[in-house]
Amino acid sequence: MSNVKSVLIVGVGGQGTLLASRLLGNALLSKNYDVKVSEVHGMSQRGGSVVTYVKYGDSVSSPIIEQGEADLILSFEALEAARYLPFLKKGGKIIVNTQQIDPMPVVTGSAEYPDDILGKIKELGVAVISADALSLAEAAGSSKAVNVVLMGMLAKQTDIEKQVWLDTVKETVPPKFLDLNIKAFELGYAQ
Repeated sequence: MSNVKSVLIVGVGGQGTLLASRLLGNALLSKNYDVKVSEVHGMSQRGGSVVTYVKYGDSVSSPIIEQGEADLILSFEALEAARYLPFLKKGGKIIVNTQQIDPMPVVTGSAEYPDDILGKIKELGVAVISADALSLAEAAGSSKAVNVVLMGMLAKQTDIEKQVWLDTVKETVPPKFLDLNIKAFELGYAQ
């Protein structure tokens, strides 16, 4: 059981976390891992938290990731990284899109978006890999490619060959968006 790895994908509804989990799952399956995925949607259509659990290894019995178990957290938004930080295991990493998406309490003025979230996470000794994935996605050709930029960043942190990831992107995204997504993946991988 010690060879089982856990990845928590967190974001806000509409950011493409489900495609990201499909890309990750497909890449892992192509390397013959036993993969379990569980998606928790929350209030995804209202900009609420969306969480996907991905576990893989020789034999995985459940996709659920408990607090302190995640080897890696892939966060589509900085506040979501802070919200799910308790799930990260000691020595784990967080990959974060620095884009700020205001939750409803901030939008309505009843709360303020916290200052320097990533700085505070780093002060706790957590390894943080961050980039403005929105700007990179726009450079690739579409703001909707944030998820694939982040998958490029994640891919670089795995021991799965880059070509396997590129093949997975080709097999998973619609052909008319392939060039855009390959470019987005490459921009993320370069971070």
